[in-house]
Amino acid sequence: MKKIAIVGSGLIGRAWATIFASSGFKVALYDVAPGAAKAARAHIGKNLKELAGHGLVKNPKAALARIRVADDLADALGDVALVQENGPETITAKIALFAEMDRLAPKKAILASSTSFIIASRFSENLPGRARCLVAHPVNPPHLVPIVELAPAPWTDPKVVKRARKIYEKAGQVPILLRKELPGFVLNRLQAVLLAEAFRIVGAGVASPQDVDKTIRDGLGLRWSFMGPFETIELNAPGGIPDYCARYGPSLHEMVREAPSGNPFGPETVEAVMADWGGAKSAEEVAALSNWRDARLAALKAHKRAAKKKPR
Repeated sequence: MKKIAIVGSGLIGRAWATIFASSGFKVALYDVAPGAAKAARAHIGKNLKELAGHGLVKNPKAALARIRVADDLADALGDVALVQENGPETITAKIALFAEMDRLAPKKAILASSTSFIIASRFSENLPGRARCLVAHPVNPPHLVPIVELAPAPWTDPKVVKRARKIYEKAGQVPILLRKELPGFVLNRLQAVLLAEAFRIVGAGVASPQDVDKTIRDGLGLRWSFMGPFETIELNAPGGIPDYCARYGPSLHEMVREAPSGNPFGPETVEAVMADWGGAKSAEEVAALSNWRDARLAALKAHKRAAKKKPR
């Protein structure tokens, strides 16, 4: 059985441990903060029970039994196939942590970072084992949203990428490959464009933030939940993607060209958004909403798993 090390037991680390343990992997969980990994394991037990309620995990007790709390980093990294790093989102922290992992992990172990924006070449360039390093960026919450962006550095061994893809697929994830490095990878760059336009629309007084949310929730989000943008537009014109671009490309380009310059997330726009939004939610409200979201995502994941394959 493959063994996985999870370094960092926060929100993302807990989700990764949930994913791998529920897929039959043995997991060593480590966190530099005293007691953090032990508390995380208890939280993971709740995650597994909730997933079992949706039919996504067959035996939550057995899955939890596959997770152990490591005594230290060396203990966590012993005899593992892959290390999933979830440390602080800074270059300095990544360089220091990857240097330690490269020194302690078995030579054949893959070293993967969950970083949301930092490309692998920035923290792996000077490592003796840099050929086994890459980014494997998940989406929050990873145990419910299965996409994983594999972003190797220019010197990452293609065989390492291939092995990593197989491991994530075995864990029930959906890996995609970046053919070249790009800060923010694919998902965050797509999300950034959509968020920027959403803030501009609200900031300009065109629509309320609630109505923009409805447009995604009950419009684009529904349409994109089973098909991506390229598949979607292929269905929106008789001649497919080229026909769609010929028909609507000029209008779309004009909208993009006319987008105002400047920071759409600046103080004035944020103030306008919050004035419409009705103020910040309390910690209790955020927790309740997060729990509701996770339950709905689990139900959707179960539905998509049971759905028939789409025709080709």
